[in-house]
Amino acid sequence: MRRLVLASSNPGKLREFRQILAPLGIEVVPQSELGIADAGEPHSTFIENALVKARHASRRSGLPAFADDSGICAAALAGEPGVRSARYADGGAGREDQDRRNNEKLVAALKNGKDRRAHYYCVIALVRHAGDPEPLIAEGRWQGEIIAAPRGTNGFGYDPYFFLPEIGRTAAELMPDEKNSISHRGQAMQRLVEMLRYAQYLSS
Repeated sequence: MRRLVLASSNPGKLREFRQILAPLGIEVVPQSELGIADAGEPHSTFIENALVKARHASRRSGLPAFADDSGICAAALAGEPGVRSARYADGGAGREDQDRRNNEKLVAALKNGKDRRAHYYCVIALVRHAGDPEPLIAEGRWQGEIIAAPRGTNGFGYDPYFFLPEIGRTAAELMPDEKNSISHRGQAMQRLVEMLRYAQYLSS
């Protein structure tokens, strides 16, 4: 398995996945390059949405595929935005505008002394073919808190507002290598790589 289709059109995710998998000699091909449209995300859990997207990309491409579903979960909001993180606020005109609206809504929801603890969550599903009965499933969690004003220019999504008390910086203030080593997506990818090696997928 040296070529994997990524079931996402998110350039930030593509950049992170390529950086993590390149040392293994795995080429990550975004589904958009193959003319595959994004699948719907109709479910209320991250894992179900990840599997739907991975199976869709594999079915359309005829190749092994993987997908992540990830989001930010605020303690004071009973886990919201959760699976709705990418579309938490309505009316975004493009990815950057959507990110800005999402962050504004989350910061507003946590005003007035509410608990600002939050965590990023990621689950990755990988299938060898669309009907794979044994998909590989890996997950990661990254603990932090939401701050009121953005800091940093790296990353994407909620990263400028996701503060890491133990290191005194936001996710957007981390260099890519540093972020990939500790983030929710980095944790999930590291676990997925371990699974790939154990299952000897990388030798095929």
